[in-house]
Amino acid sequence: MAKTTFPTVDKCTSIGREQHAVVADMDGTLLRGRSSFPYFALVAFEVGGILRLLFLLLATPLAGLLYYFVSESAGIQVLVFATFAGMKVSDIESGARAVLPKFYSSDLHPETWRVFSACGKRCVLTANPTIMVEAFLKDVLGADLVLGTKIANYKGRATGLVCKPGILVGKNKADALEKAFGETEPDIGLGDRDTDTPFMSLCKEAFIVPPQREVKPVTMDKLPKPIIFHDGRLVQKPTPLIAFLTILWIPIGFLLACLRIAAGALLPMPLVYYAFMALGVRVTIKGTPGPPPQAKKSIGQSGVLFVCSHRTLLDPIFLSTALGRAIPAVTYSVSRLSEIISPIKTVRLNRDRAKDASMIKKLLEEGDLAICPEGTTCREPFLLRFSALFAELTDQLVPVAMVNRMSMFHGTTARGWKGMDPFYFFMNPSPAYEVTFLNKLPLELTCSAGKSSQEVANYIQRVIAATLSYECTSFTRKDKYRALAGNDGTVVEKPLLKANKVMGS
Repeated sequence: MAKTTFPTVDKCTSIGREQHAVVADMDGTLLRGRSSFPYFALVAFEVGGILRLLFLLLATPLAGLLYYFVSESAGIQVLVFATFAGMKVSDIESGARAVLPKFYSSDLHPETWRVFSACGKRCVLTANPTIMVEAFLKDVLGADLVLGTKIANYKGRATGLVCKPGILVGKNKADALEKAFGETEPDIGLGDRDTDTPFMSLCKEAFIVPPQREVKPVTMDKLPKPIIFHDGRLVQKPTPLIAFLTILWIPIGFLLACLRIAAGALLPMPLVYYAFMALGVRVTIKGTPGPPPQAKKSIGQSGVLFVCSHRTLLDPIFLSTALGRAIPAVTYSVSRLSEIISPIKTVRLNRDRAKDASMIKKLLEEGDLAICPEGTTCREPFLLRFSALFAELTDQLVPVAMVNRMSMFHGTTARGWKGMDPFYFFMNPSPAYEVTFLNKLPLELTCSAGKSSQEVANYIQRVIAATLSYECTSFTRKDKYRALAGNDGTVVEKPLLKANKVMGS
């Protein structure tokens, strides 16, 4: 239990703190939760795979015993070793930047954030490895200084050990704070337990954050900037119980995914809807399905172009499921495995505007077509910028709003192998897709009526966003992949034998 010599954080005023420096602990203070296990588990799974997560889970009881009967430092050291030993430092940094901020942001303590965000200079002291938390604290919360545990590495790989002075707890925190601030006393110190007392005593004012189970986290709209892009396969924060259930489910879920994919690929499209429902895949259809096939090459009449919002690479497949007929799709970049198992025809765009336009026109002469003009998926309630090329090629435009729901695994990735995307989506116990057909675009709103292609694209983006209660953005595919993976999102082909990486992609 934390000492009661300090007043609670709700007694701390946040008015007029613009020139003040605040120093806050992380787990249990800046975050509501006191356990750092879920975040170690995220790194273990997303970087090391299921076997690494299993190793961490098996080591957790030992960490708990050492924490309570030896020291907090010893317990955390076990978690650090089980999570990081042998991992590439660059992979840890990439995973921490792309995966952890979303989960950290969903657990911000409202009272601590009220005080922390009001101060002009922000410092965080934490026992967590700096490599895990720095991207979130600086890029999302605007921290100026992060003082955490430094992990040791050898030739670019983590050893599982930590650098001197060791795990940053107790006196180590106070020493780090003194070294960083010198003779200057920070204005506010925030902590939640006895081991935070040494550094809190160095501050002009100190406040304790009492444990409260009913505290609601800070909502995303209160953050300095929204988290639009994030990566990783896990939907839920992996507590020990959820991590254990995930490990048990993956072999079962992979077999179920293979069955669902086989049903979609082998059965006639009119039967796929019923097969999915029988196999636990929920498909909801709203609006009036598109018009029947009307392409007539002999008289120059083109097919309908279904313009879809982009949630996973399965969007065109669920569009076809809703229509009861296979609709070919143009894609920006998918894996070879995804093309092989797809029940519909997929045609790759090559990012050459003239060639892509010619290809799409030819496909429309043969029949209906699906396109996702965002060019990449987005998990959050935002729509990325719509590429305008499609609007120049036809006036037969039907907007389609796509929504999916997953309880265990995300069916998209920016850093991993995209060939596993459909498998991970179908590995969810009961995944769901909602397909909403909107009204066909009136002729007066198309390019034939004098509208520019970008005006048409922006209009369709706004219509779909309004239907889904999403927000339109100007972000592009390159923005996403630069933020999450440090590249432009082009798929690098890998051997199909790597499909067995389902246990650790």
